Amino acid sequence: MVVAIGSGPVAVSPGVVARVVGHHVLGLPARPDWTAAQDAIVWLVRAPRVVLGALVGAALAASGAVLQTLVRNVLADPHILGVTSGASTGAAASLLFGAAASAATLATSAFAGALGATVLLYLVARVDGQMTSLRLLLGGVTIGYIGSAATSFLVFASDTPEGARAVLFWLLGSLASAAWSSVAITALVTLGSLLGLLALATRFDALAAGDDTARTLGLRPGRLRMLALAVVALCVGAVVAVAGAVGFVGLVVPHVARLCVGGGHRRLIPLSALFGALFLVSADVVARIAFAPRELPLGIVTAVVGAPLLLLLIRRSSRNVL
Repeated sequence: MVVAIGSGPVAVSPGVVARVVGHHVLGLPARPDWTAAQDAIVWLVRAPRVVLGALVGAALAASGAVLQTLVRNVLADPHILGVTSGASTGAAASLLFGAAASAATLATSAFAGALGATVLLYLVARVDGQMTSLRLLLGGVTIGYIGSAATSFLVFASDTPEGARAVLFWLLGSLASAAWSSVAITALVTLGSLLGLLALATRFDALAAGDDTARTLGLRPGRLRMLALAVVALCVGAVVAVAGAVGFVGLVVPHVARLCVGGGHRRLIPLSALFGALFLVSADVVARIAFAPRELPLGIVTAVVGAPLLLLLIRRSSRNVL
């Protein structure tokens, strides 16, 4: 993280980064030996950005690992729920119709869109009191297309080119607006959601063996899917609200973690979160320095890195792993 904070159009040495962070966190040293500009770059701009990137990556990767179990499809990720598309629609409406003056309003609008998509998915996938993985998968894909179409229509109907450009940039993902206030809220929601998913780890193991096996162990697969879906929606909605629609993290990273520790969710979920955090922080560093001083949208970097990696994993992995 020290290297990530120091990297950018204006480089800051690891030693200065460590001293600035130590000064703000621990109050040491008493007499700073760095400039005010370095202090602002490290503490006010890059440190919250790196921490937020780690939270977003951890949330997306852990959610992807759980979703692949819920729908028993290795190509599932947070996009499969339509949550990302719902959040994008809410944020687009906020950006295009004047509510984007407040970052809190943007986050609230995005989260409301994610929640709406989740409720719609529940209504579509639940039939006769049951929710199967197939209906969940097909319903999520359908809702995702609906959300994408709604967002495209909002951009088309916009009278302001600036607003349309802002929406398109947000859809590609960015951590440029990171601040400690958004980090605190995102950390609270993300860490709480991850703990909730980890508490369900043994039940996910049973569900991965099939619905019949889960029932013999006294579980109700439909209710378990709905509970896990709600937690994932909360987690993904929170991070998409602050970082935009970042793809491939929840799709690729769980495969890497599964290759390392297998399918047991007590180890898979935390390792996916760790790898996701490292992946997204690294991608953000590339986004900052690749075309400096211009910033490359984060979603482009994750796609360029994630797509070839996914193809490589699919090619090299056995059927038992993937």
